[in-house]
Amino acid sequence: MELREVVARRKDKVVYRDGDKLIKLFNESYSKSDILNEAINQARVAETGLNIPRFYEVTVIDGKSAIVMEYVEGETFKQLFEKYPSDREGLMRRFVAIQRDVHSRRHLLLTKYIDKLRMKILSSGLDASTRYDFSMRLDGMRRHTHVLHGDFIPSNVILKRDGTPYILDWSHASQGNSTADGTKTYLLFRLAGADEFAEEYADEFCRQSGSSREYMQEWVPLIAAAQLARMTDPEKRKKLSEWTEEP
Repeated sequence: MELREVVARRKDKVVYRDGDKLIKLFNESYSKSDILNEAINQARVAETGLNIPRFYEVTVIDGKSAIVMEYVEGETFKQLFEKYPSDREGLMRRFVAIQRDVHSRRHLLLTKYIDKLRMKILSSGLDASTRYDFSMRLDGMRRHTHVLHGDFIPSNVILKRDGTPYILDWSHASQGNSTADGTKTYLLFRLAGADEFAEEYADEFCRQSGSSREYMQEWVPLIAAAQLARMTDPEKRKKLSEWTEEP
């Protein structure tokens, strides 16, 4: 099978368009269990009624594992923010509203976010006393069963021409506390160097969710510690390490 139209390239995968299909082709070294987990996540989230690309199959193409799904035509919020800078406030409201719609859904077979955080913190490289302290903090955080995206950033949300939003990339999906998911998005903006954007996002998230910046701050060191588990970029590791020390 010859794939030519590249949509995106990542360190461990290449995403292609093939007509009305999107094919995510993984490197040979990519964990098979992670590939299957992403496919299961996508199938389960689809059962909640959210607009996401239709999942077709997990297959093998030229010796590499692949996930085949529906190709959704439209513009990402990343493109929209760049294209319409004067409408940034309105786009931010819509972006957060779509995330809040995700949080309104439930699927009790998704992995618990608290469990994912705990496992990643144990692999973070932080000293043993810090890992223990963070594990105890996790035990004290309020537990919920909201659907969480886990990587809710502008490039993962598409608006079709008719205005219908579609949400991409469910590899990090779980269930848990929605403020934790909002905090993850906030930190991803900061990691990308978009600090002003991050603050605007956090304010809008708190406005729509009824959460507080103080409560988001409680999640910051925990999520930063979890992000250290797979982060190799020295500058980003430095930032994350600093955030783990925030009160």
